[in-house]
Amino acid sequence: MALIKFLVAIAVTTAIAIAIITTMTTTAVDRHVKNDVQETKIRLNPEPKPSRFLAQVEKPRNPNAADHCHKNPEICSNYGGNATACCNNKCVDLSYDDKNCGSCQNKCKFSQTCCRGQCVYLAYDKRHCGQCNHRCPVGEFCVYGLCNYA
Repeated sequence: MALIKFLVAIAVTTAIAIAIITTMTTTAVDRHVKNDVQETKIRLNPEPKPSRFLAQVEKPRNPNAADHCHKNPEICSNYGGNATACCNNKCVDLSYDDKNCGSCQNKCKFSQTCCRGQCVYLAYDKRHCGQCNHRCPVGEFCVYGLCNYA
């Protein structure tokens, strides 16, 4: 009986020792790895902080921003494209804008897309099957945006 108690005591002591050693080693290794990762990030990705004035200059101009084109319609011609017009004081491309398709304030219905100034269903239109200007061959149908689906 004394031998069994002695063996159980040794087993419990060994289990506790292993648990403590594993916990300490894992924690030390984790801290070391985290420090290495942070140092690597700092070396690889130094983040210079530009001044707020330079940050404002670097931003590209939004082409849909209001240009007060109702006062000067020639502004829209600078953006290029032959269907560019002034709608709601913004320059828009009437041939591909879903909110101004073909003319100002002509919104396409839900699931329609503006192609060449017309609202079309890309899933079923033979002239614009799946995307604008993708025509199905003669005799084929456009189903779910694919020519001759099935």
